[in-house]
Amino acid sequence: MRRSAGRILTTHVGSLPDPDDMSAPLAARVDEVVRRQREAGIDLINEGEYTKGGDWLSYMDGRIAGYTEREEAAARPMLTRGKDREEFADFYQYATERGTLFFTGKQSVQMRTKRPHYVCTGPLKYRAEAELAREIDMLASRVAPEDAFLTTTAPASLEVYRSHNEHYKTDEEYLYGLAEAMRVEYETIAKAGLVLQVDDAWLPALWDRIGMAMGMAAYRKWCLTRIEALNHALANVPEEQIRYHLCWGSWHGPHAHDLEMKDFVDLMLRVKAQAYSFEAANARHEHEYAVWETVKLPAGKIIMPGVITHSTDVVEHPELVSQRIQRFAALVGKENVIASADCGFGGRSHPQIAWAKLKALAEGAARASKALGYR
Repeated sequence: MRRSAGRILTTHVGSLPDPDDMSAPLAARVDEVVRRQREAGIDLINEGEYTKGGDWLSYMDGRIAGYTEREEAAARPMLTRGKDREEFADFYQYATERGTLFFTGKQSVQMRTKRPHYVCTGPLKYRAEAELAREIDMLASRVAPEDAFLTTTAPASLEVYRSHNEHYKTDEEYLYGLAEAMRVEYETIAKAGLVLQVDDAWLPALWDRIGMAMGMAAYRKWCLTRIEALNHALANVPEEQIRYHLCWGSWHGPHAHDLEMKDFVDLMLRVKAQAYSFEAANARHEHEYAVWETVKLPAGKIIMPGVITHSTDVVEHPELVSQRIQRFAALVGKENVIASADCGFGGRSHPQIAWAKLKALAEGAARASKALGYR
């Protein structure tokens, strides 16, 4: 994995806005999104998650054998639960009536209040080698491996809609069965020479759904079990090929009950990865850069804080981006910072806004590089 040795490098989280022409062949759409990332000045790029249909969860539907789709037995889908939704019920009702929490372009996905619910009814086995090979080829044929990352999903975030187990003897045995199935995807991406990004938005976002009732100590233990399962699945992937992304769901809402970074940062660093991507630009989490005043970044590790955000349509001034980068560089070392976004832009921001933000990211990184003494 490249690091900011000669200047502050830039990247993003993965999901990018739909192309203007959704009827164009996939290869042409990928060509366009690669070109636009380069034109915006982004260093570490991907295929915009176009090969996944733009969704970090639904792309896995059907990729693992051993599940049966059923109606969810719980009273309410996990997506519609939580303290945030209880306290701001009027806002969420308003959003539900509008049909979205995000930008509503003609190709954008409307707000999903329900996803398929899967029950484990047999041994879990990865069965999407052909689809995965297509994803890898679409990126690897266009971008040098050292500049390319491909996203995938952590077992803990897949488990949310696959929580019912009728096959394995225990919940932990089931969790590790899911991790074993995902091991195939992780190792295949790494063997192709690409950097593997593991997305895990649900792990911290479950705090206000199930964690608050459990209590902090019990919830941290619950999270650690899932981090250990992820590390088990990553056992054969070189650490320097792994970047780990977490957020708090990143929907357009109050987020007044998000788990605080100070309560999760040590768990994040337990994940086997060289680089860690997290929200740091939106109004709820920007102040948490101060965590690194007391938390020591382990040797050889990299942080990829969000210094632009999808949570507002205001395009950040490059000088603000530069200041945010410099704050982190002062705390963990400039060579250990790669400038990134809070989360994905696809379906969340108007394309013009998203690309303007990515350009501001690159311009801000250039200013920060100069301020930090890079030549």
